[in-house]
Amino acid sequence: MATTLFAQENDTLTVKNVKVLVVKDSLSPKEPYDPLAPSRAAFYSAVIPGLGQAYNKKYWKIPVIYAGMAAGVYFYIQQDNDYDRFRNAYKRRLAGYTDDEFYGTGTTPTISSDRLIDAQKSAQKNKDVSIIVSLAFYLLNIVDANVDAHLGQYNVSEDLSLQPSLNYNSVNIQPNYGLSLRYSIK
Repeated sequence: MATTLFAQENDTLTVKNVKVLVVKDSLSPKEPYDPLAPSRAAFYSAVIPGLGQAYNKKYWKIPVIYAGMAAGVYFYIQQDNDYDRFRNAYKRRLAGYTDDEFYGTGTTPTISSDRLIDAQKSAQKNKDVSIIVSLAFYLLNIVDANVDAHLGQYNVSEDLSLQPSLNYNSVNIQPNYGLSLRYSIK
């Protein structure tokens, strides 16, 4: 069986469309780095507490923030009411009345006037602590949103590992403890 082939040289320019498949490298970040994301998240949390956590897609932190702030406000209101009760009772005693809720039924008071002064001081101190707790949760909300936005853009890959190691010394048969840091580029 014989086959004949004919070839002809052509001096014309030809253009070819070549399709190229581009594969993303596993070490490149999934999203482009946004240097303003941490400040944006902190600003959102400063305007509306929890909005920075929503921006960072950490929705589970929002109820924790509001629960902490609400607890501080709740205890502030409770201590403010107690402070007013103690103060009003003390002022009535100074005016000469014996009908306040802490006086009791007999001729001698069940709670003394000095104790009412101490109770007022204690309630005032607890009010201040409640305000500090609420403000601390508010500030923690802002700091958390900022730090979380920073760390959200950090490249975390399986190529970096840290693991303990245990080797035996062949001379005296004693263990050598160590820590190995392995970094591999694929």
